[in-house]
Amino acid sequence: MTLPPWDYLFLPFNDVNFPDLFNATWVFALVGMVATVLLYNLRTRQLRRHQVYLDLYEWLLWAGVIFFFMLLVYALFHFIFLIVVVSIPIGVGVMGWIRFVRFPPVLAAYETQLARARFFSKQKFAHPEATIRPKRAARSRAARSARRRR
Repeated sequence: MTLPPWDYLFLPFNDVNFPDLFNATWVFALVGMVATVLLYNLRTRQLRRHQVYLDLYEWLLWAGVIFFFMLLVYALFHFIFLIVVVSIPIGVGVMGWIRFVRFPPVLAAYETQLARARFFSKQKFAHPEATIRPKRAARSRAARSARRRR
């Protein structure tokens, strides 16, 4: 370090000025983007009938793609290091907020709704003859002939 620490914030973010952080950052961004897309595809196929979970993973997908793409752009175009330092906690914070603040109440309400539906379903089919359709009442011959005339 030949400069005071605050002067490094205004240097271009490249492999010459930050040899220990530059490659780790763009590799992390590339792996993070690929992992985000793969996780989204995997989980949306598994949870395709549960819209609340699909919403969660869509929010995480777009937040992750934007965040990791920004890091790749910073590395490619050598933005100043201050922008990189500020963007990383904001991006991680947004993804953490989505997963741990925004969606847990919605997911808890949905789990309660599913539990209630399972309970009433069990109660409905608890009787042994609940799945057997009752026979129709025999109609009188006059009612059948009147129906045919119409």
